[in-house]
Amino acid sequence: MSHVVITGGGTGVGARIAHDIAARGAAVTIMGRRDAPLAAQELPYAICDVNDPDAVRAAFADAAAARGAITGVVANAGAAHSAPFDRMTAQDVTAMLAVNVTGVFNVWQAALEGMKQAGKGRLIAVASTAGLKGYPYVAGYVAAKHGVVGLTRALAVELARSGITVNAVCPGFIDTPLLTHSVSNIVQATGKNEEEAKNILKKSNPQNRFVETAEVSAAVQYLLSDAAGSVNGHTLTLSGGEV
Repeated sequence: MSHVVITGGGTGVGARIAHDIAARGAAVTIMGRRDAPLAAQELPYAICDVNDPDAVRAAFADAAAARGAITGVVANAGAAHSAPFDRMTAQDVTAMLAVNVTGVFNVWQAALEGMKQAGKGRLIAVASTAGLKGYPYVAGYVAAKHGVVGLTRALAVELARSGITVNAVCPGFIDTPLLTHSVSNIVQATGKNEEEAKNILKKSNPQNRFVETAEVSAAVQYLLSDAAGSVNGHTLTLSGGEV
């Protein structure tokens, strides 16, 4: 994994993955929409909206020129929206599909030509258990993450003889800023306090805990490695046995 691009690399899981990969001696480029959190990581970065395919291609070209051919891509950028189904709008669903599915499509496609020329590569999506089962009040997010899993499986078969593998990591609830948003929604909707809201989310995990960013990072590093050469089209679930 000589040069790995991580989208959504300014915070949470993406930042942890980037630092762990860099610590092992690989070149990394993190991408995101906001300058401040990216700059705070003190790693090479590019400001880039994954929903803009032209900007994505330009950012990937610049990264390759600066730090060498891109051998791995971790499509981690994503967002979640919570609302009862009958209060959701078509725009809400479109927004979920855009960042969570089309964004993955854009970054993988931007990396694909170079990987095909090299005859090897690793494409990884940080999806969710929401890509494997349903959850209430996040129908758009669940639909989008199911889309990511479908994209992963389809592209894995298409590229199976190319030397490029395509996989997804599907964590349950992770202790990140995105979780804080989910907890806040529960507090507002139910009147429960923050600790009670966290306990509600923990109960979905048979281990009764949140997944750690280090665990997600370790799974991604395995999929990037030579040891995972025969792992393709896989959804690696980190959920304590939930799915």
